[in-house]
Amino acid sequence: QVQLEESGGDSVEAGGSLTLSCAASGYAYHTYCMAWFRQAPGKGREGVARVSSAGRRTYYADSVKGRFTISRDNAKNILYLQMNNLKPEDTAMYYCARDSFLSACTTFSGFAYWGPGTQVTVSS
Repeated sequence: QVQLEESGGDSVEAGGSLTLSCAASGYAYHTYCMAWFRQAPGKGREGVARVSSAGRRTYYADSVKGRFTISRDNAKNILYLQMNNLKPEDTAMYYCARDSFLSACTTFSGFAYWGPGTQVTVSS
């Protein structure tokens, strides 16, 4: 079955950096669009970044554009999120997710497989 496991969350000061990882197993990783989502306390889950199956196309939410970089290693079945210049408003639980179908990876809708999440806390 599909398994996703995030790691790398931590507590950092504003301006700091973190790299999140997501290890995927149980399916043909290289064929699916992947994404990072986050959920802050009291707020809904929002899409942060997504990457096409081969890693050639990426998309970022406006709130993280220029600061975060999503990438994938299809040989190791790992998804990454490099986060620079972190802000207190980036504090959230971060989740990696797999698209439901073999889609064109043009939307944050339709992601049906989720990891348990990793906590990122940014202090001012």
